[in-house]
Amino acid sequence: MAGEQGGVSKAVNWQGGGEFVYLELMEWNEKYIQKIRQSTSTEGLLSVYELMKKEAFFRYDFEEKNLDENMSGFKQLDFVEQQKLLCDLVDKNHLYVNLGEIDDITYKISDEDKKLNKLFYHRQ
Repeated sequence: MAGEQGGVSKAVNWQGGGEFVYLELMEWNEKYIQKIRQSTSTEGLLSVYELMKKEAFFRYDFEEKNLDENMSGFKQLDFVEQQKLLCDLVDKNHLYVNLGEIDDITYKISDEDKKLNKLFYHRQ
């Protein structure tokens, strides 16, 4: 990297060089929030909810059967309130896959991605 020649670069007589590493976190619950936001109908939201029931992590205090049994109440909410409710059910601690869960088969992380993460974090 060429860098600039002011500030700390000048103070330490930096001569350039180096690297820039760009990695993205693997989404988990974040992908459901995006699907909720991209939905344009109650039917679309219900499809996302069905997928969430199979794969997503919900908040600890959410009981799936309560919403399932009161689906008519959900359908009576206006669309924006439906979106907000579904987004609120998602456990925000699981928006992305944690490094400590890299070997969990739930996430279907490839051996190549596991190796890259272990190299990046200097773990064997």
